[in-house]
Amino acid sequence: QLTVNITAIVVACVGAAVLTQSPLTAIQMLWVNLIMDSFASLALATEDPNESLLSRPPYSRERGVLSKTMSKNMILHALWQLLVLSVLIFVVGDVCQPGQDLCDCKPGPLSELRGYFGSH
Repeated sequence: QLTVNITAIVVACVGAAVLTQSPLTAIQMLWVNLIMDSFASLALATEDPNESLLSRPPYSRERGVLSKTMSKNMILHALWQLLVLSVLIFVVGDVCQPGQDLCDCKPGPLSELRGYFGSH
């Protein structure tokens, strides 16, 4: 979930700076958080209880919440998501305008793939 939040914040800030309008609205950010919280709570709720959790000693106060492996994975996954979203936002862009049919779209960088989606 932290990975998606990192990606959403960076996309919103960079998109607002570069495009003069954020690609994610406040409502869309709330939906992203709601969906990601739902998946996290489902993962915790469906985990079977285990007796070994009760007999395990507590973690020390000096130990961090996130391990180095977790931090590395979060950063790498966030970078991957940022790469994919950057390609979608800056390379593909707005292929269709609101209210238009898919076949009436203006030609874009991926217009040669148009035959796969329509009857052309």
